[in-house]
Amino acid sequence: MKQDWKPGTMIYPLPAVLISCGGEPSEYNLLTVSWTGTICSNPPMCYISVRPERHSYAVLKKNMEFVINLTTRDMAFATDWCGVVSGREHDKFGEMKLTLGKSSVVRAPLVEESPLCIECRVKEVLGLGSHDMFISDVVNVRADDRFIDPETGAFDMRKADLLVYVHGNYYGLADLIGHFGWSVKKKK
Repeated sequence: MKQDWKPGTMIYPLPAVLISCGGEPSEYNLLTVSWTGTICSNPPMCYISVRPERHSYAVLKKNMEFVINLTTRDMAFATDWCGVVSGREHDKFGEMKLTLGKSSVVRAPLVEESPLCIECRVKEVLGLGSHDMFISDVVNVRADDRFIDPETGAFDMRKADLLVYVHGNYYGLADLIGHFGWSVKKKK
């Protein structure tokens, strides 16, 4: 039997990512976001949603660029911490001992400890209620060599030990069940 609940956001799991932003060192900051995802494959587009009262919101609006840094089990403490303290009072890179890296295309920094860094340029900002959505073009992806399969050249998400967010809790990814299309693949 199912119960009716009031409307809410129950689409989980979501990636727990660190967004790095700022056009120059005095404004560099990190914020934790789970309201993020893919919008389009071709051209590659994604979004993040951020509350206007967040410190990074003004930085994002000013620069219209950011980096989505995927996080790992080893980064879980820093990921949570960067989501509950403000960049107004804290140097998040320094206090969490995260390495500030140089992006290839955007001016925003990236997090060197992240296995995959997605450089984004904002196309449009939509005011939606509690959050504004930053609809963005993916302009570059930086992948850590440690997680690239030397035979296939593919990024190994499982080896990266990515972190996900589920209704107030963080989890590592579970065991691999199948690959896209495995349910209809012809048996030899």
